[in-house]
Amino acid sequence: MTTPTHQVVIAGAGPVGLWLAAELRLHGAEVTLLETRTEPDPHSRATSLHPRTLEMLDSRGLLEPFLAEGVRIPAGHFAALPARLDYTRLDTPHRYTLALPQARTEHLLAEHAVAAGADLRRGHRVTGLTQDDEAVTVHVEGPDGPYRLRTAHLVGCDGSRSTVRRTAGIDFPGTPATFWAWMGDVVLDTPPRTPALANERGALMVFPLPGGIHRVVGNDAATNRTRPDGPPTFDQLRTKVRHIAGTDYGMRDPGRLSTFGNAARQAAHYRHGRVLLAGDAAHSHFPAGGPGLNVGLQDAFNLGWKLARVLHGTAADTLLDSYHAERHPVGAELLRSTRAQSGLMADHSPETLALRDLLGELIDGVPTFSDTLAARSAGLAVRYPAAPDGPEAHPLTGTRAPDLHLGATTLFTLLRPGRPVLLDLTGSTRPDHLARPGLTLHSAPLTRPHPGWDTATAALLRPDGHLAWRTDAPDGPGPAAAAALTASGLVP
Repeated sequence: MTTPTHQVVIAGAGPVGLWLAAELRLHGAEVTLLETRTEPDPHSRATSLHPRTLEMLDSRGLLEPFLAEGVRIPAGHFAALPARLDYTRLDTPHRYTLALPQARTEHLLAEHAVAAGADLRRGHRVTGLTQDDEAVTVHVEGPDGPYRLRTAHLVGCDGSRSTVRRTAGIDFPGTPATFWAWMGDVVLDTPPRTPALANERGALMVFPLPGGIHRVVGNDAATNRTRPDGPPTFDQLRTKVRHIAGTDYGMRDPGRLSTFGNAARQAAHYRHGRVLLAGDAAHSHFPAGGPGLNVGLQDAFNLGWKLARVLHGTAADTLLDSYHAERHPVGAELLRSTRAQSGLMADHSPETLALRDLLGELIDGVPTFSDTLAARSAGLAVRYPAAPDGPEAHPLTGTRAPDLHLGATTLFTLLRPGRPVLLDLTGSTRPDHLARPGLTLHSAPLTRPHPGWDTATAALLRPDGHLAWRTDAPDGPGPAAAAALTASGLVP
């Protein structure tokens, strides 16, 4: 067999593909992005970045341009209940959802990926693939006709109708749509004081976007079980909103109008040989709370450093199996949550309205219940299983680490090079004997107390910020740290 001429080809240059490309370039991998569209999509399906996504951007030094354009909303929602999930109590420096249209997120990520050296080819459509033990041959239709690329790995970030997934033979089981909702981006002269409303006539949610625009999303009880012929007209949208809310909030100047259903599917495997899937190509669902874009970006954050290490020969190919093992359960939980929310949003019977009222009372009145839902919707509750052959697991192993303050720096700052980080939290020694290629060493005590971390004396963080090993023993990074480094497989 001939040697692959490309290290990684990514099908799809939406936010997930662009973020993955940038992560791979951070580690020096060669990346080619193939995007069917000749120009970026000006329309935005997703409109928000969640706290965990903002942490990821922060831990790569990319957050400020996003904050400069977005609108911070210190709350989230579950099933469009009027009772809001309070993000101000979350254990993160980013206690808010950032309202930012997907088109702007994609623009900023494209600038970053191209500046990092990714080869972005617009107007190039993946039409098929074949793979063998050595490489993947990608069939492409470009502006000048068909051609082929031979690559070590192909990643499908090409959406819910993924050509990569289909031609790789990866099943996409799930459930078809049983109800439909509608949305419109409009100007509102008198926006509602509360963002969510549900009654026997339907459900409605209204939230702000940058530029004085509001997105209005809803479904009406009389028609939401009938597949629509197409998006509503502006007059139809205004009539539906008036029917549910008794007012149209001074709606005018419509932008994008669309409909969507509650079909839910998940790829049976996120890896098939040298082909991998991320984002909507791996999971498709009802957009309750806007988690899809965020979970897709988090897929890429998990995959990027692993794929780069395999390409560079510093990790065995089996490391890529952990991508499916860690992210497939996250996708399954995503489908469970969005299915539960869509059920609460689609049914307007007295029984379901009573259930919504009860859940709202629990969110408002039981902080532990509300905080659990908030952490899950914010993406902060993800926990990966400890490696079966790794070091003895601390109770927090697999959780994402908070932005610890460590002397004159913070953990997210230390993570910016994309390397694993070994912390000596005693601050009493310089553990130079633990130095390894590609490892960041830092010795400093916590300069701000942090719940759950005040007793820690040493910790090893993965490049994605999840905890690989920790000890509370008085000797800190002693012999156990050296053993943990070896067992973790994070360094050569």
